[in-house]
Amino acid sequence: MQKIDRIDDWAASVDNRAAVPAHEEHFLNWGRRAAAFRAHTPPQTLSYGESERETFDLWMPEGAPKGLVVFLHGGWWMNFDRSYFSNLAGGPLTKGWAVAVPSYTLLPNISLTGLVAQARGAVETIAATVPDVPLVVSGHSAGGHLSAMCGVPGALNEATRARLARIVSISGVHDLRPLLGLPVNDVLGITEDEAQALSPALLRPDGDFELVAWAGAEETPEFRRQNALLGVAWGGYVTTHTGEAVVQDHFTVINPLEDPNSAITGLLVGG
Repeated sequence: MQKIDRIDDWAASVDNRAAVPAHEEHFLNWGRRAAAFRAHTPPQTLSYGESERETFDLWMPEGAPKGLVVFLHGGWWMNFDRSYFSNLAGGPLTKGWAVAVPSYTLLPNISLTGLVAQARGAVETIAATVPDVPLVVSGHSAGGHLSAMCGVPGALNEATRARLARIVSISGVHDLRPLLGLPVNDVLGITEDEAQALSPALLRPDGDFELVAWAGAEETPEFRRQNALLGVAWGGYVTTHTGEAVVQDHFTVINPLEDPNSAITGLLVGG
């Protein structure tokens, strides 16, 4: 049976950088691998809004796509952009799926309420760009939160919601309430009202889609709890699959998306 440790120090429980001393090397590796992938497999870059960061990279497979994956990047809603994660398109692209990776406006330059709306707008625009195929919305960490927020009432228009086959939240933040009062929220600025209204685990899913909640087995107890929580909270409404990747931490858990034969790529595109 999965065991999640007791949490006594909540600030430490969400501090992934402190938990992984080699995090800077992981970030450099993300950038190197993403740049190499873009050089070998250049994307089409398109806009989904008016601001500089409202853009997305799109890769189309050879032949008609089997489906569309939208991947929302992480970084506590306040770090990184799409250019760090291009290589994660490799696995699903090889499987015949179109893949889009958007950037978005970072906190605190936007409220979390505004950012959730922006992410949903990105999904809507990307879905319209690659029409008539199943849609999978995925994301990592903060992006896992944003992906889950695409599965709640009022998130997507009726046509897009009907295409939503799967949400894959990887190391997602699904309950925002523990962040209130922690040092990280001094920058994020999440309000008590937002913590209630924008926590996927506190909301009922809307639609006929599957949920995959996935995390690294070496992550902090709080991120493992957050992962398990969404599977439990949504389990009575949609089909859920909750799992942990062995020997993976918060920063390595996404790497297997490069591999078309990895477990997480299989969960993403449905086999």
